[in-house]
Amino acid sequence: QSAGIIAQSKAAVRLKEDMKKIVAVPLNEQKDFTYQKLFGVSLQELQRQGLTKNGIPAIVWNIVEYLTQHGLAQEGLFRVNGNVKVVEQLRLKFESGVPVELGKEDGDVCSAASLLKLFLRELPDSLITSALQPRFIQLFQDGRNDVQESSLRDLIKELPDTHYCLLKYLCQFLTKVAKHHMQNRMNVHNLATVFGPNCFQ
Repeated sequence: QSAGIIAQSKAAVRLKEDMKKIVAVPLNEQKDFTYQKLFGVSLQELQRQGLTKNGIPAIVWNIVEYLTQHGLAQEGLFRVNGNVKVVEQLRLKFESGVPVELGKEDGDVCSAASLLKLFLRELPDSLITSALQPRFIQLFQDGRNDVQESSLRDLIKELPDTHYCLLKYLCQFLTKVAKHHMQNRMNVHNLATVFGPNCFQ
Protein backbone atom coordinates (compact mmCIF):
# COMPACT_ATOMS: atom_id res chain seq x y z
CA GLN A 1 0.00 0.00 0.00
CA SER A 2 2.78 2.42 0.98
CA ALA A 3 4.55 1.63 -2.33
CA GLY A 4 1.35 2.59 -4.18
CA ILE A 5 1.11 5.88 -2.28
CA ILE A 6 4.76 6.68 -3.05
CA ALA A 7 4.22 5.89 -6.75
CA GLN A 8 1.11 8.10 -6.81
CA SER A 9 2.94 11.00 -5.16
CA LYS A 10 5.85 10.67 -7.60
CA ALA A 11 3.42 10.72 -10.52
CA ALA A 12 1.76 13.82 -9.05
CA VAL A 13 5.14 15.57 -8.73
CA ARG A 14 6.01 14.71 -12.35
CA LEU A 15 2.65 16.00 -13.54
CA LYS A 16 3.15 19.22 -11.58
CA GLU A 17 6.61 19.72 -13.11
CA ASP A 18 5.25 19.06 -16.62
CA MET A 19 2.43 21.56 -16.06
CA LYS A 20 4.96 24.16 -14.90
CA LYS A 21 6.92 23.70 -18.13
CA ILE A 22 3.82 24.07 -20.28
CA VAL A 23 2.60 27.14 -18.38
CA ALA A 24 6.04 28.76 -18.85
CA VAL A 25 5.42 28.79 -22.62
CA PRO A 26 3.05 31.42 -24.10
CA LEU A 27 -0.28 29.96 -25.24
CA ASN A 28 0.20 30.83 -28.89
CA GLU A 29 3.42 28.80 -28.94
CA GLN A 30 2.21 25.72 -27.06
CA LYS A 31 0.88 23.97 -30.15
CA ASP A 32 4.47 23.25 -31.29
CA PHE A 33 5.58 22.26 -27.79
CA THR A 34 8.21 19.49 -28.00
CA TYR A 35 10.11 18.97 -24.77
CA GLN A 36 13.78 18.16 -25.33
CA LYS A 37 16.10 17.45 -22.40
CA LEU A 38 19.32 19.45 -22.81
CA PHE A 39 20.76 19.52 -19.29
CA GLY A 40 22.28 16.40 -17.76
CA VAL A 41 22.68 14.87 -21.23
CA SER A 42 26.06 13.71 -22.55
CA LEU A 43 27.74 15.77 -25.28
CA GLN A 44 27.81 12.65 -27.48
CA GLU A 45 24.04 12.19 -27.08
CA LEU A 46 23.33 15.86 -27.92
CA GLN A 47 25.38 15.44 -31.08
CA ARG A 48 23.60 12.17 -31.95
CA GLN A 49 20.23 13.94 -31.62
CA GLY A 50 21.34 16.76 -33.93
CA LEU A 51 21.26 19.36 -31.13
CA THR A 52 24.64 20.85 -32.02
CA LYS A 53 25.87 23.72 -34.17
CA ASN A 54 29.36 23.46 -35.69
CA GLY A 55 30.07 20.62 -33.26
CA ILE A 56 29.03 22.70 -30.21
CA PRO A 57 25.79 22.12 -28.25
CA ALA A 58 23.33 24.61 -29.77
CA ILE A 59 22.33 25.95 -26.35
CA VAL A 60 25.98 26.75 -25.54
CA TRP A 61 26.45 28.35 -28.95
CA ASN A 62 23.41 30.61 -28.39
CA ILE A 63 24.53 31.68 -24.92
CA VAL A 64 28.14 32.37 -25.93
CA GLU A 65 27.10 34.34 -29.03
CA TYR A 66 24.81 36.47 -26.86
CA LEU A 67 27.47 37.02 -24.17
CA THR A 68 30.09 37.88 -26.81
CA GLN A 69 27.83 40.62 -28.16
CA HIS A 70 26.39 41.95 -24.91
CA GLY A 71 28.36 40.68 -21.91
CA LEU A 72 32.10 41.20 -22.36
CA ALA A 73 32.11 44.50 -20.43
CA GLN A 74 29.74 43.27 -17.68
CA GLU A 75 31.48 43.67 -14.32
CA GLY A 76 31.78 40.34 -12.52
CA LEU A 77 30.74 38.30 -15.57
CA PHE A 78 30.40 34.65 -14.42
CA ARG A 79 31.28 35.62 -10.83
CA VAL A 80 27.97 37.41 -10.19
CA ASN A 81 25.14 34.88 -10.37
CA GLY A 82 21.89 35.56 -12.20
CA ASN A 83 18.47 35.43 -10.56
CA VAL A 84 17.74 31.76 -9.74
CA LYS A 85 14.13 31.99 -10.93
CA VAL A 86 15.11 33.63 -14.23
CA VAL A 87 17.82 31.00 -14.82
CA GLU A 88 15.30 28.19 -14.24
CA GLN A 89 12.79 29.85 -16.61
CA LEU A 90 15.51 30.09 -19.27
CA ARG A 91 16.37 26.44 -18.80
CA LEU A 92 12.73 25.39 -19.16
CA LYS A 93 12.24 27.56 -22.22
CA PHE A 94 15.32 26.18 -23.99
CA GLU A 95 14.18 22.64 -23.24
CA SER A 96 10.61 23.37 -24.36
CA GLY A 97 11.78 23.89 -27.93
CA VAL A 98 10.42 27.46 -28.05
CA PRO A 99 12.76 30.02 -29.71
CA VAL A 100 14.69 31.90 -27.00
CA GLU A 101 15.70 35.51 -27.57
CA LEU A 102 18.29 36.22 -24.90
CA GLY A 103 18.33 39.78 -23.65
CA LYS A 104 15.11 40.80 -25.40
CA GLU A 105 12.32 38.94 -23.68
CA ASP A 106 14.39 36.24 -22.04
CA GLY A 107 16.85 36.81 -19.22
CA ASP A 108 19.88 39.04 -18.96
CA VAL A 109 23.67 38.76 -19.11
CA CYS A 110 24.12 37.37 -15.57
CA SER A 111 21.32 34.83 -16.02
CA ALA A 112 22.72 33.66 -19.36
CA ALA A 113 26.18 33.31 -17.80
CA SER A 114 24.73 31.30 -14.91
CA LEU A 115 22.87 29.05 -17.37
CA LEU A 116 26.14 28.26 -19.15
CA LYS A 117 27.78 27.26 -15.86
CA LEU A 118 24.74 25.14 -14.99
CA PHE A 119 24.97 23.31 -18.33
CA LEU A 120 28.62 22.45 -17.69
CA ARG A 121 27.97 21.39 -14.08
CA GLU A 122 25.18 19.02 -15.08
CA LEU A 123 27.09 17.14 -17.78
CA PRO A 124 27.02 13.41 -16.86
CA ASP A 125 30.78 13.29 -17.43
CA SER A 126 32.47 16.62 -16.88
CA LEU A 127 34.07 18.60 -19.69
CA ILE A 128 37.47 17.34 -18.48
CA THR A 129 36.41 13.70 -18.32
CA SER A 130 36.69 11.75 -15.08
CA ALA A 131 38.98 9.22 -16.81
CA LEU A 132 41.56 11.91 -17.60
CA GLN A 133 41.24 14.08 -14.49
CA PRO A 134 43.91 12.28 -12.40
CA ARG A 135 46.45 12.76 -15.19
CA PHE A 136 45.61 16.48 -15.51
CA ILE A 137 46.06 16.92 -11.77
CA GLN A 138 49.32 14.91 -11.76
CA LEU A 139 50.68 17.04 -14.61
CA PHE A 140 50.20 20.26 -12.62
CA GLN A 141 51.52 18.71 -9.41
CA ASP A 142 54.75 17.78 -11.24
CA GLY A 143 55.07 21.49 -12.06
CA ARG A 144 57.84 21.33 -14.70
CA ASN A 145 57.06 24.23 -17.00
CA ASP A 146 59.44 23.06 -19.71
CA VAL A 147 57.43 19.91 -20.41
CA GLN A 148 54.08 21.00 -19.03
CA GLU A 149 52.73 22.81 -22.08
CA SER A 150 53.48 20.05 -24.61
CA SER A 151 52.22 17.38 -22.17
CA LEU A 152 49.05 19.39 -21.60
CA ARG A 153 48.43 19.66 -25.34
CA ASP A 154 48.88 15.90 -25.74
CA LEU A 155 46.54 15.20 -22.83
CA ILE A 156 43.83 17.53 -24.15
CA LYS A 157 43.95 15.71 -27.49
CA GLU A 158 42.95 12.51 -25.67
CA LEU A 159 39.56 14.02 -24.76
CA PRO A 160 36.57 12.68 -26.74
CA ASP A 161 35.96 14.82 -29.84
CA THR A 162 32.77 16.40 -28.43
CA HIS A 163 34.56 17.40 -25.21
CA TYR A 164 37.62 18.66 -27.09
CA CYS A 165 35.50 20.84 -29.43
CA LEU A 166 33.53 22.37 -26.56
CA LEU A 167 36.66 22.99 -24.45
CA LYS A 168 38.37 24.70 -27.40
CA TYR A 169 35.28 26.84 -28.09
CA LEU A 170 34.97 27.86 -24.43
CA CYS A 171 38.67 28.71 -24.15
CA GLN A 172 38.47 30.91 -27.23
CA PHE A 173 35.47 32.70 -25.73
CA LEU A 174 37.04 33.07 -22.26
CA THR A 175 40.16 34.53 -23.87
CA LYS A 176 37.93 37.31 -25.22
CA VAL A 177 36.39 37.78 -21.77
CA ALA A 178 39.85 38.07 -20.19
CA LYS A 179 40.91 40.69 -22.75
CA HIS A 180 38.16 42.93 -21.33
CA HIS A 181 39.30 42.43 -17.72
CA MET A 182 39.72 46.18 -17.16
CA GLN A 183 35.94 46.54 -17.56
CA ASN A 184 34.62 43.19 -16.36
CA ARG A 185 37.21 42.57 -13.59
CA MET A 186 37.54 38.97 -14.78
CA ASN A 187 41.16 38.17 -15.56
CA VAL A 188 42.43 34.67 -16.40
CA HIS A 189 42.90 33.77 -12.71
CA ASN A 190 39.36 34.85 -11.79
CA LEU A 191 37.88 32.96 -14.75
CA ALA A 192 39.86 29.83 -13.84
CA THR A 193 38.56 30.05 -10.26
CA VAL A 194 34.97 30.16 -11.53
CA PHE A 195 35.24 27.58 -14.32
CA GLY A 196 37.53 25.04 -12.63
CA PRO A 197 34.72 23.50 -10.53
CA ASN A 198 32.38 23.57 -13.54
CA CYS A 199 34.81 21.75 -15.83
CA PHE A 200 36.18 19.26 -13.28
CA GLN A 201 33.71 17.21 -11.27
